[in-house]
This record gives sequence, structure tokens and C-alpha cells, in this order.
Amino acid sequence: MGRIQFIFLIFLTAFGLIIARLFYWQVFSSDSLSTQAFRQYTKTSEIQAARGEILSHDRFVLATNETAYTLYVIKNNLKISSSQLVEKLAPIFTEPEIDDSATLSGLLKQPTIEEVKKSFSDKLSSGGEWILVFKKLSKKTKDKIEQMKIDGLYFEEDQKRYYPEASLSAQILGFVGQDHSGEDRGYFGLEGYYDRELKGNKGRISEEKDVFGRPILIGEKNLKNPENGRNLILNIDRTIQYIVETKLREGLGKYGAKAGSVVVMEPKTGNIISMASLPTYTNYEWYKYEPILYKNPIVSDFYEPGSTFKVLVMASGLDASVVEPDTRCDKCAGPREISGYTIRTWNNKYYPQTTMTEVLEHSDNTGMVFVQEKLKKQKFLEYLTKFGLGESTGIDLEEENFPNFRADNLWKPIDLATTSFGQGIAVTPIQMIRAVGAVANGGILVEPHVVSKVITANEQELEIKPKEIRRVISLKTSKVLTEMLVQAVDKGEAKWAKPQGYRIAGKTGTAQIPIAGHYDEKKTIASFVGYAPADNPRFVMLVKLTEPTSSPWGSETAAPLFFSIAREIFHYWNIPPQ
Repeated sequence: MGRIQFIFLIFLTAFGLIIARLFYWQVFSSDSLSTQAFRQYTKTSEIQAARGEILSHDRFVLATNETAYTLYVIKNNLKISSSQLVEKLAPIFTEPEIDDSATLSGLLKQPTIEEVKKSFSDKLSSGGEWILVFKKLSKKTKDKIEQMKIDGLYFEEDQKRYYPEASLSAQILGFVGQDHSGEDRGYFGLEGYYDRELKGNKGRISEEKDVFGRPILIGEKNLKNPENGRNLILNIDRTIQYIVETKLREGLGKYGAKAGSVVVMEPKTGNIISMASLPTYTNYEWYKYEPILYKNPIVSDFYEPGSTFKVLVMASGLDASVVEPDTRCDKCAGPREISGYTIRTWNNKYYPQTTMTEVLEHSDNTGMVFVQEKLKKQKFLEYLTKFGLGESTGIDLEEENFPNFRADNLWKPIDLATTSFGQGIAVTPIQMIRAVGAVANGGILVEPHVVSKVITANEQELEIKPKEIRRVISLKTSKVLTEMLVQAVDKGEAKWAKPQGYRIAGKTGTAQIPIAGHYDEKKTIASFVGYAPADNPRFVMLVKLTEPTSSPWGSETAAPLFFSIAREIFHYWNIPPQ
């Protein structure tokens, strides 16, 4: 082969390789190259969707959004060093009136200036030209930073959660924080349970940019509008919620209780009208509080219900026809000995041949053991299961928890006996009020709900209808037991506090607190559960006080608080005396 032919072959091979490469780019890599080119001359930004609002029953806003700002730095535009920038900005975020601390690098508490400096320095030392520094800044913080006139700092408009009523309903609502990727997310309560419905779907805008990254005004734009989150309309009555929170706060002070909870429900529908627990926290400053306060104890905490549980046991005995209101107890003349344990009445008073109505009036533990023995083990456990023990209530709050119901073969005679008067068994307050609600409404177990309606982005209202779970007791049993509970209120230890002229069915409860395998004789949980007006109940309410110090008894603490709240509800709803 001659020299000219060799050179020609080299050129031909090179030309072929070029053609092959061009063919590869044009055919096989065209999509990826187009995408890379598109990214070079376009800027794509997400458009945040507005988080849905949460409104009370009368459509007053309990959770909404307010304008916030994202602060970012373009390093090449900075005229000062990163360390100087840190020294200038850090003090702003530790001023007492600044409420942006929760956004600083995921800190869940009020940060020190050293923590702010470290968070800021870590971000500035990361790679990249464009650095997001802080999110969810208030206008007050933005104005303070802008007054410093630092080149290289920029703001983008954003949103953050705002709660107009401050701590009202805090443990019902929950709060909005940021997940591990920095995205807004609802935590606890309604914000957590309905997070998917509330957050909506982001939009997106793509626009042509010049070499400096600035938008070209006459360039091509592609816009996908965001879909805002859905709004929630609650069953919560704001007036009753205020009454409950105010009375509960007063009650904790008056009775020296460590904590307390009140929940009010419509027995026929399961609609939660009010729900409050103390101590609580403030939604928009959640990061300043201990995480233990975030959970709603009405749906997450277990307790031994004490004598309020006698309502369910007596309902079971009546419904199974093993006792009647006038059935007399032939084992109530003194303490009972069961499996080596002695069961006494709360005041060491005994009533030979007492009737079942009188058992509730006197809150007689030996009388309740008599009812349980008449039911026998299997029937007794069947009724407790029908009342919803050992299962979720289905309430629409994120952190619901419930104690497991022990297997049938694990129940010993002493366990059955103590359970008959509410010791040795655990429930949540929402389980307890739902079960008593079944007695109040004629025998049907219903599913409790906080939310009444979900409103879509196009204003369509989706109603959450009442849901019946199962029949637990007969209508006849419900009516008979109601009369017995009215007598228990009218003749019981707390009759002095009852609003005059009203027929209220209810039961007090006092339970010792189990600690390290035994009961603390000085610490109790005092409670009262009841419904009114007894003949056509509009509400069922549970009041629970933890470790009251003025008196350990529910009749002297929880019951007066119940009646005080009930009196206000009667007036508010214009319910006349019967």
C-alpha cells in the first residue's frame, strides 16, 4: 500500500468514527443530550401548594398559613467572607422575639448562638454556588436582615403554619414541621392524620434563563399550577372547647392535680365536640416544649378506669339477664376473699342484701364482683370485647394507641374480680367514652370523629358520616341502666355538686395508680363519666384528673368539675331543666 493510500485510509477511518459518533449522539443519546441542553438554558422552580386550612364547626379558622421567607446565599455575589457573614447573622436568630428557631438545621429547641453559628457555617462550607440557608423566616426577621444591606443574600416567598387561637385545641390540631428532606409535614393530631389531604400537590414553572441565570422575559415558559390542600371542617364547637379548657385549667389549680383531660362527644353520632388535656403546648412554638406533650393523652395514654368501669359491667349483667335492678346481692355483707386476696369496698362499709341499683349508688366493689360471677368468665369477656376493649376506636387523630386485651386463658379469678370494678384493666379515655356512649345512645357502638367535612380544592364538600360499629346491648338495657345511673348521681357522694333540675346519668371513679408491680395508696386517678339529658342525651363527657391532692376521690374532684362544665353546656345549648 502506497503512502497516499495509507493516509487516505486513516482519513476515511477518522471520518467513519466521526459519523458513527454523530449518529450515536443524534439517535441513541438525543433525549439525554436534549435534557442536558434544556437544563443549561432553563430554570425550573417548584411552586408550593397552599396547605389546607382547619376550621371549627362554626368555620372559624384554627389553622391557616401566613407568608414566610426562604433565605439563600449566592457565594460569588458575597462581598464579605463566610465567617463575617456568620458573625453578622447569627445574633438575629437568638433574639427573644424571633420565632424562627425551629427552622435552623432541624433543631427542635430554642438554639444557642453557638448552635446557630455551627448550623450556618456548615451550610456555607458545603459545595455549590446557590446555598439555602434558612427556611420559614418571618417578615420581622427578613426586615432585620435586609436592613443590614449584605450583598449576596436573597429571599424567596414561602408559607408557614399559623394558629390564630394559639394553644386552643393544640393537641387536637398537632403542628407542621419539616421532615428529613426539609419538606413540610404534619405531625400529631389532625395535621399528622390528614397530612396527605392538607398538603396538596406542588406546581412547577420552567423558564429560559441567560448565562447569568436571570429569567429571559420574552423566553418560553411552561407552567403547571399547584393544587392547594383540602380544608377540614371539624365537629369541635369552639365555645364548648373554650369552656372545657378554661374549666379544666381552673380544676387543676383547685384540686391540685398533676394533669387532666376532658372529652365531650355526641353519643348518637360519635362527633367529638370538645377535647382538651393539660399540660399542653403551643402549636407554632412546638420546638420549645418537651416532646411528651405532643401526644394527645385522650387517644394515646392508658389508665385504669376505676369505678367508672362499673357502668360497662352492670350493662353486661343486665343485658345478659343475670341480674335486674332489684336483684339482691347475697355476698355483700363483708369483704370477699378470692384466690388469697381480700376485696373491700372503698369506704369499708357493707350493705347486706343490697340491690344492683344500690350497688351503683354506693359504688360497691363486692356488688360488682357478684355481677361478674353471675356473668361467668366467657360471657363477661365477650361483653368487654363488644364494648371495644382491645381495639382501636378509629378516631381520626394520628397517635391513637390502645392496650391489648389479654387472651382468655390468661384471666385468673382475681383478675376477673378486680376488673369488675375497674382495677387491673387498662383503657384509653377515648375507648371509655365511646363505650359509655353506647349505653347512652341505646346500645350502639359508634366510631368517634373529629372532622365533619373535607372540602376539596374545587369547593366540593365531602361529608364524614356517622359510622355504627355494632350493637352492644339492647335498647331496653340502655333505658334500665340509665335510670340506675340517674339514681347513682342523685343519691351518690357527688349529689351536692349536680346542677339542680337536670337528669344526669353518670358514675364516679377512683383508681389507684400502679407503680413497679404494686398500687400507690396515695396517688389516684379521679374520674367521672356521664351523659345528659338522661332521657335524650345530647352529650357524653369524661373528666379525668391525675393525682389530685385536695382529695383522692372522684366524687370530690372530677365529679364537681364534670357538673361545672355540664352546667355551662346546658346554658349554651339552651337545654332547660327537666
